[in-house]
Amino acid sequence: MMSTMTKTFFMGLLGGLAGGVLGALLLSHLGRGASTLAAAIGAHARTQDVISAERIQLKDAGGKLRAELALSVDGGPALFFFDSAGRNRLVLGLYSPAEGEAPSVVLNDPQQRAAGIFRLFGPHDTPVVVLKNEGRDRSIYGLNPASIEPFIANYGAGGEKSNVFGNY
Repeated sequence: MMSTMTKTFFMGLLGGLAGGVLGALLLSHLGRGASTLAAAIGAHARTQDVISAERIQLKDAGGKLRAELALSVDGGPALFFFDSAGRNRLVLGLYSPAEGEAPSVVLNDPQQRAAGIFRLFGPHDTPVVVLKNEGRDRSIYGLNPASIEPFIANYGAGGEKSNVFGNY
C-alpha cells in the first residue's frame, strides 16, 4: 500500500508531465501564429518608445538650459550645447536644405561667434575645416569641392587671401 506522501509525489509528477506535454502541444500550435502576434506586440511597443516634439531641452539642477535638440533658424536639425552662462558653445547639425543639408560641427567662442567649423561642402561633399577669429575666416583647410584636391587658404587681418597650397 502506498503512503499519502508517495501518492502525492506521483500525482505531482504525472500532473507535471501532462502539463508539459499539453504546453508543448499548445506552443507548437500557437507557433504558427506567433510571428503575427509578435509583430503586433512589437509594433505596439515601438509606438510607445517614440517621443515627438519640436524641441527637447536638457536643463541642469538649477534649471539652466545646457543642451537642446531643435531646428536651427535656417531649418536644419541640430543639437545645441550651452555653457553655464547660457552661451551657445557647440552645435552638431545639418545645414539648411538650401545648403544641401551638409553635416557640420561648429565650435563657438564666448561671444557665440563661430570659431571653428568642420563640415562637408560642395557637390562632392568634401570635408572642410574653417578656423575663424572674431567671426572672420582666418584659415580654411580641406578638399576643393570642385576638384577634390587638397588646399589651405589663409586670410590676413585685413581679409586678404593667400593660398598656401592648392586652390580654393
